[in-house]
Amino acid sequence: MESAIPLHLETQRTRHKRVPDDYQPPYPSFVARYKPAVNRVVMAYLGVQYRGVAPAATDALIEIAELFAAENGPSHWDRAHYVDQFGHENVVSVGYWDDVARFDAWFAPAREAWTGSQRDDIGTFIEVLRPIVARHETLFSSPDRPEGVAAIAADMSGEVQEHAYWGGMRDRIPLSQTDAMTPGGAPELIRAGARLRVVAHDNLCLIRSGQDWSDTETSERKLYLDDVEPVLRQGMDFLRDDGLGIGCYAHRYMRMLAADGSVSEKSYGQSWWKSLAALERWAESHPTHLKIFGAAMKYLSTLGPSAKLRLYHEVTVAAADEQFFEYLNCHPKTGMLAAV
Repeated sequence: MESAIPLHLETQRTRHKRVPDDYQPPYPSFVARYKPAVNRVVMAYLGVQYRGVAPAATDALIEIAELFAAENGPSHWDRAHYVDQFGHENVVSVGYWDDVARFDAWFAPAREAWTGSQRDDIGTFIEVLRPIVARHETLFSSPDRPEGVAAIAADMSGEVQEHAYWGGMRDRIPLSQTDAMTPGGAPELIRAGARLRVVAHDNLCLIRSGQDWSDTETSERKLYLDDVEPVLRQGMDFLRDDGLGIGCYAHRYMRMLAADGSVSEKSYGQSWWKSLAALERWAESHPTHLKIFGAAMKYLSTLGPSAKLRLYHEVTVAAADEQFFEYLNCHPKTGMLAAV
């Protein structure tokens, strides 16, 4: 049994874990392992927003792919789609880097190309976090299919201890050994011509939490799609529509797209939170998440080790200088605009 915190980031704890040292989780889970030389990772969400048929959106998606394929582009990227609460189509392409110098060389011209010029009938946005790895954690139900930022990691761990209990998410973040990661300040809006920038605050929290049912067979697939996914969607809709009152600035529940643009059998929720503590309170005590948790536990207890559904998440608690949010021609509830 390994610790989720890599050896080179372990330090003398001044804040205790939520479980004793001899805790044994009831099922296996795994985390991404970066090379020790990787001090920081970058996740850049580039989005296009439109209504109805917008040829400019198709051109924009080709442009993103070309930007990502350019020199110093990401080591891995993926794409997902959702329709937001106002009926706008949103396609979000996420690039991942483990070399900040490479990202910095890429970002300035890419930003200018993406949010620096008006396009007919579409909005564009960029949301970037560049956390030190001590502010970041991942968790996977299976070690052989990394998603998101884990796709740029060197490897996956063996079975880790810090999971399957409330508080495990915090305990997997190396900084939690010594820091409460309390938020400071409030989001502010900065106008730069047509561009809208949001400057958030210290210890803003991001979660991307995904599901992959592509390996499930007939009975398991039916069980997931009929009994679990509708409950999950209800919780995701709550965060989208009413999350601000509990500290969730913005939420997207998206279907991932295959390389050819078709809809895959993968989804993920992605949300911005005022704090890790606010995310924890929702997870531990809010009726919408308790229903999701109950449906998932019933599903997994029914199928046991034969379950082929794959689950994962990544969580970052970012310092103020590790964030960038910019929007052009997007509606005022897009991403972190909803916070201001």
